[in-house]
Amino acid sequence: MAPTDETGQAAPQASAIGTTPPAQPPAGGAGRPGDRMPRWLPRAMVLALALVACFQLGSWAFHQLTGLLINILIAFFLALAMEPAVSWMASRGVRRGLATGLVFLLVIVLSAGFVIALGSLLAGQIIKIVEGFPQYLDSVINWINAHFNTDLKRVDVQEGVLRSDWLRSYVENSATGVLDVSAQVLGGLFRLLMIVLFAFYFAADGPRVRRALCSVLPPAKQAEVLRAWEIAVDKTGGYLYSRGLMALISGVCHYILLQSLSVPYAPVLAVWVGLVSQFIPTIGTYLAGALPMLIAFTVDPWYALWVLIFVVIYQQFENYVLQPKLTSKTVDIHPAVAFGSVIAGTALLNAVGALIAIPAVATLQAFLGAYVKRYDVTDDPRVHGHRARGEPGLLGRGRRLLDRLRQDRPGDGSENRPEGRSDGEAPPNGPDSD
Repeated sequence: MAPTDETGQAAPQASAIGTTPPAQPPAGGAGRPGDRMPRWLPRAMVLALALVACFQLGSWAFHQLTGLLINILIAFFLALAMEPAVSWMASRGVRRGLATGLVFLLVIVLSAGFVIALGSLLAGQIIKIVEGFPQYLDSVINWINAHFNTDLKRVDVQEGVLRSDWLRSYVENSATGVLDVSAQVLGGLFRLLMIVLFAFYFAADGPRVRRALCSVLPPAKQAEVLRAWEIAVDKTGGYLYSRGLMALISGVCHYILLQSLSVPYAPVLAVWVGLVSQFIPTIGTYLAGALPMLIAFTVDPWYALWVLIFVVIYQQFENYVLQPKLTSKTVDIHPAVAFGSVIAGTALLNAVGALIAIPAVATLQAFLGAYVKRYDVTDDPRVHGHRARGEPGLLGRGRRLLDRLRQDRPGDGSENRPEGRSDGEAPPNGPDSD
C-alpha cells in the first residue's frame, strides 16, 4: 500500500532519482503572476478613447461653426479697417461708441445709395432692352435672310420659342426655385446683419478687447501683441484707403470717357467701374468693364470697342504706374505675392478669402519684417544681376571650348610640337639662326 499522511491522503511518491514531480496548477484556472494585465493598460485605453471622442466632437463643432467663424473673421477685418477713423474721432472728444456709429452710418448710407442707383440703372436698361427687342430681332432676321437666302419671319421665330420644350422646363424650374431664392436672400441679409453687429462691437470695444487679451499674457508678451495689433490696423486701413483712392481716380477717368461718348448713366457706371475693379480681386476689372461695354453697345457698337480699349489701357497704367506709387507705403507687397495670396484665399474661403487675403498677407509680411533679423548684403555684382568682372561670357566660353577641342584633336601634330613654339616659328639651330 502507498503511504498516507495524517490527513489520510496518499503522499506523493518519490521518483527514481530522488526528485519530486512538478506541482499541479492551482484550481480555478488562474495563470502565473507574469500573465496578469498591467494596471496602466485600462487607463491608457480609456484615455485614448476619450481623446478620439474629443477630436470627433471638436471636428463636428468646427464644421458646424464654420459659417460663424468666417463671419467673425470678416467683421474683425472690417473693424480693423475702420479703426483709424474711429480712433481719430475718439481722440477729438467724441465717445467711441458714437464715433463707431457715425462711421458705420456713413458706410451704410454710401452703400445703400450705390445699390439703389445701380438698381435703377439696371432696371432702366432692362426695360429699354425689352422695349427694343422686336427691333433687334427684326434686324437679326433681316441680316440672316440677306446672307443665307432664307425667308424667316418674326412671328414664326416667336411661336417657335414660345412652344419650345426648354422654355417650358425653364419656367417650371424658375417657379419651383422662387422659395430657394427667397431663402438665400433672407440668409444673406441675416449674415450681413451679423457681420455688421460683430464689426461694431470690435470697433467700439477695441481697447476693452485688447485689455482682455493682454490680461491673460505675461508683461513681456503684451507689448508684442499690441505691436502686432497696431501693424494689422495700419496695413488693413492702408489697404482700404489706398483702394478707395484708386477707385476714385478710376471712376473719374471712366466718367470722362463715358460722358464724352454720350453713354447714358455715366456717373453710376463710373462708380461701378471704380468700386468693382478695386475691391474684387483678379476678375474685378473684367466684371467692371462688361457693364459699360454692354450699355455703350446699345448706343453704338463702335462705342463698346472704344470702352474696351480704354479699359485695357487704363488697367496697364494702373498696374505699372498708379498702384505702385499709392500702395508702396501702405501695403507694399510684390504683385506676384498678392496674386498668389488671392488664389490661396479663394481656395480656402472662396470670395471672402479673396477679399481679406491681401491685407492679411501684408500684415504677416510686416510682422515678420519687424522681428526677423536681417543682414547687410555683400557688394557682389551678381546680387544686382550683373556678371562679375573678368568672368567670360557665353561667347567667350564657347571659344575656349572650341580651342580646347581643336588642341585635343589627333593628327594635327600638336602633340610633337615643342612647348613655347608656334607653327610658323623656325627651329633654334636652323639655317636662319645665324
